[in-house]
Order: sequence, then structure tokens, then C-alpha cells
Amino acid sequence: MCGIVGYIGGKKAAPILLEGLAKLEYRGYDSAGIAVRDGEGKPTIVKSQGKLAVLSEKTNGGDSVKGQCGIGHTRWATHGEPSKINAHPHHTDDDNVVGVHNGIIENYKELQEKLLRHDYKFYSETDTEVVIKLIDYYYKKYNMGPIDALAKTMVRVRGSYALVVMFADYPGEIYVARKDSPMILGLGEGENFIASDVPAILKYTRKVQYIGNLEMGRVTKDGVTFFDLNGDEIEKKVEEIEWDTEAAEKGGYEHFMMKEIHEQPKVVEDTIRSFITGEEGAYKVNLTECGITDDLIKKCSAIHIVACGSAYHVGVTAQYVFEDLARIPVRVELASEFRYRNPILDKNALVIIISQSGETADSLAALREAKDRGIPTLAIVNVVGSSIAREADYVCYTLAGPEIAVATTKAYSTQLIVNYLLAIQFSLVRDMIDDSRVNELITDMLTIPAKIEKVIEDKERLQWFAAKFANAKDVFFIGRGIDYAICLEGSLKMKEISYVHSEAYAAGELKHGTISLIEDGVLVIGVATQSTLYEKLISNMVEVQSRGAYLMGLTTYGSYDLEDTANFTVYVPKTDEHFTTSVAIVALQLLGYYLAVARGLDVDKPRNLAKSVTVE
Repeated sequence: MCGIVGYIGGKKAAPILLEGLAKLEYRGYDSAGIAVRDGEGKPTIVKSQGKLAVLSEKTNGGDSVKGQCGIGHTRWATHGEPSKINAHPHHTDDDNVVGVHNGIIENYKELQEKLLRHDYKFYSETDTEVVIKLIDYYYKKYNMGPIDALAKTMVRVRGSYALVVMFADYPGEIYVARKDSPMILGLGEGENFIASDVPAILKYTRKVQYIGNLEMGRVTKDGVTFFDLNGDEIEKKVEEIEWDTEAAEKGGYEHFMMKEIHEQPKVVEDTIRSFITGEEGAYKVNLTECGITDDLIKKCSAIHIVACGSAYHVGVTAQYVFEDLARIPVRVELASEFRYRNPILDKNALVIIISQSGETADSLAALREAKDRGIPTLAIVNVVGSSIAREADYVCYTLAGPEIAVATTKAYSTQLIVNYLLAIQFSLVRDMIDDSRVNELITDMLTIPAKIEKVIEDKERLQWFAAKFANAKDVFFIGRGIDYAICLEGSLKMKEISYVHSEAYAAGELKHGTISLIEDGVLVIGVATQSTLYEKLISNMVEVQSRGAYLMGLTTYGSYDLEDTANFTVYVPKTDEHFTTSVAIVALQLLGYYLAVARGLDVDKPRNLAKSVTVE
């Protein structure tokens, strides 16, 4: 949510800022702005509501804005409606301090009242303007430098923030501060960069430094210096980003989402192979890089999987797999509820946090809650060096690469893979399966990429079907067991990008209220891949069909009798039923995608949504 960029060096800053912001559009935004300094003069601030193209047009692609030091921002409204006046950057009346901010300042009203008593006035409805003016207040009142003023502000502020500010008295410097919201510093030759996410700076540098929680930094064209809250310097190691720059481009596809759907076979195989050893016939799971030992697994009394959105749906599938294979109790938790219900956690339990970005605010808070209680934590994340990755006791990285579309596809699929492999290893160590069964399961997993390819090859049928139902008002997904988990994610894909109201239900619950919503022509999608539950699901589909529903069935090759019930049937290749989500979900990703395209919507940047939810 929101995007930050900053540049200082020998080049014109504005075009670089606009280019960086364009790379962060996927995060979601409603307005944008830049502030650029040209020597010691006042900063040039340009802001606009709407798409970044509006800001680019106002500045002639940045060429009309002079200066080699600047900051930029795309805003996703929290405090104050989307508008030009609420857009960042914000500034003091005398332009002494100008800055941008990601996050939420929880006590901004209290701070605003304090500043009003000291003759400060406010032009916007944002919490960001308050924090910028609070920095100015401390800077002037105590006649202190930027780092001390930032430190005093950070102690006073409650909430989350990634702050980037410029001071009139320090025209060749940019200052940064962070608590909870993500930020990275990119290092170049005679130039340096600031960004809230890697894609914004990949074109210019692969060398980065991560600013930690409650830390500050001074950025000049010659380097970056980090400080703690006491103002003492901190040493930081330089890390190398290994992403391929082209991986963040569309590569000929109309949308990033379709590109990322097509990338799933490769990233799924890459992720599998990063966690296994041995050759065909003797495969084993290798968790050495994660730090998960057999002793930890043996001591583990229960698993709590904590996540949000699609990552939560991964957890629902994982619950079935862990409990069936490893016979260990698993509870799947919404991160936004986890810490507020005062959970009962056994000291030998394991808390697994799943997050693509590794910056999800609620998931990060849940991680810290578990750590505060002394419970071991394992992160499953896609972004190396992210906050959740750094703070968890153990980390398993997915190899999805950069995911740009707001609606996740390949990150979801790689998260599933990591959970399968963890469940297999837990099963082996807990003596629920033997080495032979481990090899069978991994061998089956290695067929998943080709089976995903097969689903993608058949996408034209789904495209035709999506066009047929482009005007649908309500869609219901029903399934049992793992099929219910598939329904949850399929429904989310549909609603988040096509704006069609859809809901997922455990099919056995239909008669407990939901069936009253079924009427003539309503689309019901029944997922039936679990052999032991297949006949029961068919019975549920017949129930809704008799009430006028139009039925789409999703099942595996060989289950051809489903055609006798469903009006339209989609087949996917068979795999071990523990892993069926990985194959079946691709058909529902494609359905959601084509429905959105048929409705003429912006697939990659759906309304009101952001890629990384970094505020609570």
C-alpha cells in the first residue's frame, strides 16, 4: 500500500522518481506526487489525483522539473479522501521540511492538537502532514539536527511509518526513518536510491541495504549512514538482489496477472527443487536452509498457521495436509484476529506466518505476539530481507520471483508447495510415513508443473465460459475438505478482480441457510477432486440444480460422470489428492482473470486494493 521512491545523485531526479513510482503502481494508489530540490532553492512540489500518467503529463515526464535530489509517492487513502491536496509530498508552510510517508500515525489527532497550540496550521486531512510538521516543530524548538529531530518525533509518534524527508538547511541530503512499514536503500556510483519495494530501483542497482525497525538514515549521493534512536551510527551489510529485471516486466502478456499465471510451472518446480535432495527413487525433504531440525519437529505439539487473504487460504489447505499426513493438530488463524483474541499457545507449538511480501502488517504483528510469548516462529515469505523474514526464528523462502499483479497467483502456488514439503517432513520425523512414501509424494509433486501447464493449455474453454457469464451478479463456490479450501481462493480471485459478488461455502452447510440464496440462473461452481467426498459433493450440486442453479463442475480427468449433473465441466490432471489444490486452482485463476477481462476491468490494479497491506 502506497509507494515511496527517492533519488540523490548526478542525474535529473524527476524522471527517475516517476519511473520508480510506475514500478510500484501494482501496490495500489489513488494519487501521486513528487518533490525535487535544485540546489538551495525551494523544492518544486507537483501532485495530482488519479493515475500516475496525470502526474507525468503535468511534468512532461519529469523533464520540466529541475533538480538532482527528490522524493516521490503514490498514495492509497487512509486519512482523508483521495484528492490532490491530500496527496503526498506534504510540507511545512515555509517549506523547511517536505516529506512522504507510508503507514498510519495512530495518535495524529493528539499531535495535531499539540501543534495547533503552537500556531501550526493544516491544509490537508492526512496524518502525514501532522508528522511532517511535528518534525519541523522539534527541529526548530530545540535547534537540533535532522537525525535528532527525527528521533524525537519517532519517540512521540504511535503507529507505523516509512518516512522520507528533506530539510531546507540540508539540500544535498535526504533523511529516512522506519517503524514496521517497508523501506530499502539502493546503492549506486555517485548516486543512491530509496524505495518501498525492490522493483522501483532494480533498473539502477542491485546493491541494497535494509533499514531496521526504529532506525534512521542519512542519504547523500556518496553513501548512506544509519542511526539508532540514540543517534549512534549503525553498521549495515550490503546485500545483492538476485531478481531478473525482466521478471518485473510483462514480457508480451497483456497483463502481469496472465504472465504470472504462466510462470507458475517454473516457479513451482524451482521451489520444490530448492527443498529436496537425492535422485529419482530416493528423494528427501531438506529443510537445512530453513533451520527446521528433527528435534524441533519431534517437540512440536501443535501448529498455528497465521496469514491474511490468499495466504490464509494456503493455510486452510495446509491444515488438511498436515493433519492427514502428520497427525498433528493444526489451527489456521486470520492474522488480523490472532492477537486480539488472546490465543492459548503451548510453548512447544509452532507458529507459521505466511506472507508474500513479508511486510503484511497484521501478520507481522502476529509474529511479534508469538515471539513475545516465547513460541517458535517460522516464516514462509517470498521477499528476502523482509521484516517477517528477519524477525522470524526460521525462514522458508518461496521462489516466486517478483509478483506485480495485485491478485496473487504464483506466490500462492509456491506457498502451497512449501507447506506440502513441511507436512511431508513432519510426517516422516513423527513416524507417520516412511522413506518410500516420502519419495512417492515428492515424485508426485514433481509432476505438478507439467499438470499446471496442461490446465493453462486448455484456457480457451474457460475464456469462452467467462464471456458467457460476464454479467453475473452472484456466484457461489461449493466444496468439501481440500475442495472447500480451493473454493475459498477461487472465490477471492473472482471477487477481487472481476468485482462479481462471490462466496465460498463448505457444501455440507448449504442446507443451513445458504441454499435460500439459490434462484434461477445463479452460477454455482462445484469443486470435486476428493474421491472420498465426490459423491456427497455431487448430491449437493443436484440440490442447488433443482432450485434453478447453473452448474459448473471442476474435477479431475476420469470423473466423467460429473457431466451428467453439471451444465459445464472443467477437467484438470490428477495428482495425489493432498496436492490437488496446486492444479485445480489454476483453472479458477484463469476463470477470474477472463471474467475481469470480459468486463473491461483493470486486471492488475483492481479498485480499492493494494498488493502489500502494510497498515492495520
